[in-house]
Amino acid sequence: MLLRVLLFLGALVRVIELAPRCEPGQETLGQCQTGEKAKCVDITLGSCGDVPYTKTMYPNLLDQKSREVVEFSSEYILMSVLHNLLQGECNPDLRLLSCSILAPQCEKDKMIKPCRHVCENLRKNCLPAFDTIDMAWPYFLDCDRFFAGEEEGCFDPLAKLRGEPELAEEDLLVEVPTTLIQFTHHSYSKMVSILKKTASRCSHIARTYSIGRSFEGRDLFVIEFSTNPGHHDLMKPEFKYIGNMHGNEVVGKELLIYLAQYLCSEYLLGNPRIQTLINNTRIHLLPSLNPDGYELAAEEGAGYNGWINGRQTAQNLDLNRNFPDLTSEVYNRAGLRWARLDHIPIPQSYWEGKVAPETKAVMKWMRAIPFVLSASLHGGELVVTYPYDFSRHPLEEKMFSPTPDEQMFRLLAKAYAGAHPIISDKSEGRCGGNFVKRGGIINGAQWYSFTGGMADFNYLHTNCFEITLELGCEKFPLEEELYLAWHENKESLLTFMEMVHRGIKGIVSDTFGNPIKNARISVKGIRHDVITAAGGDYWRLLPPGTYIISAHAIGYSKVMKRVTLPAKMKRAGRVNFVLRSLGTRPKNFLRGPMEDIYERYDPLEHFDPHAQHAQSEPREERGQPARHNEKPWWWSYFSSLGQHKPLWLLKQR
Repeated sequence: MLLRVLLFLGALVRVIELAPRCEPGQETLGQCQTGEKAKCVDITLGSCGDVPYTKTMYPNLLDQKSREVVEFSSEYILMSVLHNLLQGECNPDLRLLSCSILAPQCEKDKMIKPCRHVCENLRKNCLPAFDTIDMAWPYFLDCDRFFAGEEEGCFDPLAKLRGEPELAEEDLLVEVPTTLIQFTHHSYSKMVSILKKTASRCSHIARTYSIGRSFEGRDLFVIEFSTNPGHHDLMKPEFKYIGNMHGNEVVGKELLIYLAQYLCSEYLLGNPRIQTLINNTRIHLLPSLNPDGYELAAEEGAGYNGWINGRQTAQNLDLNRNFPDLTSEVYNRAGLRWARLDHIPIPQSYWEGKVAPETKAVMKWMRAIPFVLSASLHGGELVVTYPYDFSRHPLEEKMFSPTPDEQMFRLLAKAYAGAHPIISDKSEGRCGGNFVKRGGIINGAQWYSFTGGMADFNYLHTNCFEITLELGCEKFPLEEELYLAWHENKESLLTFMEMVHRGIKGIVSDTFGNPIKNARISVKGIRHDVITAAGGDYWRLLPPGTYIISAHAIGYSKVMKRVTLPAKMKRAGRVNFVLRSLGTRPKNFLRGPMEDIYERYDPLEHFDPHAQHAQSEPREERGQPARHNEKPWWWSYFSSLGQHKPLWLLKQR
């Protein structure tokens, strides 16, 4: 009897060993058998209710046996909170892709895998967002492991986002080229969604990126337009628009969202003006520099917002008073004949005050990209102002205080004002009527003086010329007024961008053709130099006229040229310089503009613009490495999982 039992058990073991073992998802794909036939069931997962199919199957591709198991898993919790963790970036795309794994499509009791190319494209676009918050790409979105090729039979879980006929706000960017814009207010998440979809639609000329995070952790998103997105092209000028610096001044924010959609659509439609602009310019649009303030202002609603609520950041800081005061330094140096009045370093005393992370992010952005021209969009009046914004006499609140480039700044301001049908209107009984006799423009300090402004900082710390656009007397207008605002400002926005091509441009190199970085370009009679970028290229905005231009760098001879810019010239004149090496550094040569700015310890160089600033973090001693055993700020989202926390989200150090 015992022998029979042993023989039976041995045969049973051999049967078990011969039976195929099912890897996660194989049984439901029909690739192996365990004796139980899985069937299609209705999708009941709350976060997957809007997928483009109605049936799923358990076990799913992760071998999770039931809906209850899925809902208590770390994968499902991650999918549910990704929208918050990534501040709206890549959503709902990431959520729908995750649903295709946790609740895959089922037809005729057979599971269908999502397409691999969809996963690969989304991973390429969204991986930088994960890197920003120091999170690893989720293992269950492994494109090779859990997704299938088209030849195997797969489905596109994101097809609904691209091809549905209904025109929900997020689905307005259809594939057929058309300029279709919804003139509405955009919450932070809607703004991010529109920018991402616009960049996706025009991926060959556009991308989105973040320059840092607000105090409450919202990314400061920029959409860029260029024929080589993400890279500075030699001789191509860099331009930027910044909106919503004051959170309750929202017209500029909405205009830049509309402008992004317009540039994309018109480029696809073959508009020669827009194609010429984008083909020859790198354009950066930052719709909201103060998203925290906007959310506060939006709580009161359009048309009801007061003059102050939401103006400042979550730290109660006015961003347009938070930049280093370099204008006072210029006034102190003005009497010294050989003192430099450009590329002034940030005083060490500035860092002793309260500096907003939004301010630091913008300053670091300015250093990273050689911007040539810029405008900041505000509200509360209808006028165009230009530097200096701080009076040359501290006791004078309304005193004309021009820069050395007064003529060029006036030309820039007039370009915007002249193309604006209301600003250029001669009626004094309207919004902005007080500035009619001035042509709708005014020197900032002559209007009212303040220190710590962004426009003055641009001019005195970098090469960039920036003006301020006051776009109307109502800071948070009703939605029905937004189309009119776009209609009034569209031509001005385009005309001002085209002004980046005025003046001269060129390359400074040595006799062997090697570019010279940080060479100084000087204009006789204008006490303000610009410096060359890493590739030796430069841009110098100038009004029509005849000038003596010189280029000089440490260790090289100085070269001078006479240049005439005709009044009708609309493109920058090309003026290259070849400098001869002197072999040694002259003892009496003035220090290069960048040498004494960055050679000492600079807090801005050590600032992480993507850190979570709302949470206090332990300080590290200078030169000491970070403690890598500390968990990232988002780890608390998974505290309820106990021993089942998603360690696979932690990057390997």
